[in-house]
Formats: sequence, C-alpha cells, structure tokens
Amino acid sequence: MKAVEIIGKSISEAVEEGAAKLGVGLSEVEYTVVDEGSKGFLGLGARPSKVRVYIPGFENELDEKPEEVKPEPKKEVKEAKKEVKKEVKKEAKAEPQKEEQPVEQPATETAQVDGEQEEKPERPPLTDEDKAVIIKMAEDFLKELFGAMKLEVELNSEFADNKQLIVNMNGPEMGVIIGKRGQTLDSIQTLTSLVVNKSDYPYINVTLDTESYRERRKETLERLAFNLAKKCKHNRRNVVLEPMNPYERRIIHSTLQNDRYVTTYSEGVEPHRYVVITMKNGYNKQQREQKEQQ
Repeated sequence: MKAVEIIGKSISEAVEEGAAKLGVGLSEVEYTVVDEGSKGFLGLGARPSKVRVYIPGFENELDEKPEEVKPEPKKEVKEAKKEVKKEVKKEAKAEPQKEEQPVEQPATETAQVDGEQEEKPERPPLTDEDKAVIIKMAEDFLKELFGAMKLEVELNSEFADNKQLIVNMNGPEMGVIIGKRGQTLDSIQTLTSLVVNKSDYPYINVTLDTESYRERRKETLERLAFNLAKKCKHNRRNVVLEPMNPYERRIIHSTLQNDRYVTTYSEGVEPHRYVVITMKNGYNKQQREQKEQQ
C-alpha cells in the first residue's frame, strides 16, 4: 500500500491516521487535501475533512476506499472513573474519624440566601495605619500622574467606611480631568483602583470626585431616565440610551426599578454597553388610562 484516502474530523488527524495506515512516520509521507470539510453553524451542516496520504511518488496508487477515522470509545474510561470514585468512597468510609481540637472562629455576619441563613466571615476592619498606607498609595500615584500632565491638583482623601476610599480633587483645570461626560475621570479612577488593590489588603472601592461632579451627574441621569421613560410610554417603543459605564447604568436601572409601566435592561459589550427602556409585558394604553382614572 503506497497511498490511502482518509476521512476525519480534521486534516491533521486524518494525515496522522494515514501515515499509521501506511506503516511509516509523518516525515515520510506527503498529502493532498481532497476536501477541507466544514464545522457548519452550531453543528448544522458540518462536513468531515478528506485527505489523500501517500509515499512520495505514489500519489495515484490507491487500492482501497477512503477510510473514516472513528473516535475511540470512551465507555471504558467512564467505567474506570466510576471504579476509582467507588474505591475512594470506600476508603473514606473505612478511615476512622479523628477528633479535631476546637478552633476559635472569626466574627461572622448572617446573610439570607434562598430563604436559608448562611454565615459569612465578617470583613476584617482596617486600622488607622492601614488606611494611611492605602491613602498614601492612591495619592502618590495621582500626584505622579498629574505631575506628568502638568496639572496642579489638591487632593483630600478619606475613608467613607471600611471599604470605600473617596478622593476629592481641587484645582484650576478640573474640566480637563473630568473630560467628556466624565470619561477621563472614570479612567483615572479605574487606574487608581488598580494601583490600590495590588496590595494585600481587602478590596477597596475607590471613588474620585471633583467639584461635586458625581452628585451632579447622578441628578442629570435621574432626570434623563424619567424623561425617556415618559417618551417610551407615549410612543410605546423601546428607548435606547447612549453607552454608559456600569456605575451610570446602575443609576438608570435604580431610578426606574419601581415604575409601574416600564422596565430596563442592558445590552452590548463593554465599553459600549447601554441601557434599553421598554414597556412591561402585558401593559397596554387602555390599562394605563384605567389606572390613571382610578
């Protein structure tokens, strides 16, 4: 046998099988792709690959029909795994239980999960020294960054609670730091958070603010949410907002979460993910008019 045609899941798999069928190594054969095959769409229309594997100089000396590479049965492997699991369980039952010394448990907080009480370890409190170290890391990074940008910025940092650091910034050119719709401010905040959370301390939420921008932006988004919800109710069509960061999307969702007529959801992929305002299922204009008259 000098040449053979093989059908397999992939070209490489078929070539390996062909070399084995001819009784030679991969380096001693050549091959021609008869059909590259296709993966199809979601498994539909899939087609296997077909190759002709031959010893150089004997490409056309075929004396057998194309052979299909069949996957090895996995039944024996599954059975072997079951046997191993059974043996492990038997050994675990046979092993005598050892008495463990009581260990002092850390303080815990109780959380409600699916109707059942579950205890979670309480977040260890940060000491004043810990907070001072974290603040220094954040401010050192920001001073270096603003120095490179040639901006004069005054920093006032404090912890709102055990896990949130707020940095207020003041200076003559805060508009440059805020950027269009706060995009520059959000980017600097993300970088600062990455620097702070490289340490061994528990995760710290970092918020950068200047000239009360965060509060003013929150009020703007809340007004926008109410106005677009009215538009959705009047036109009975979905309203798509511009792409927003996760913090701003949460404001939109939170503002409209108790609305009787509309609901919200997010679509798209970061950083172009956006909020959609839509009518709730089963709601129609007649129902709205009846409820408004009551």
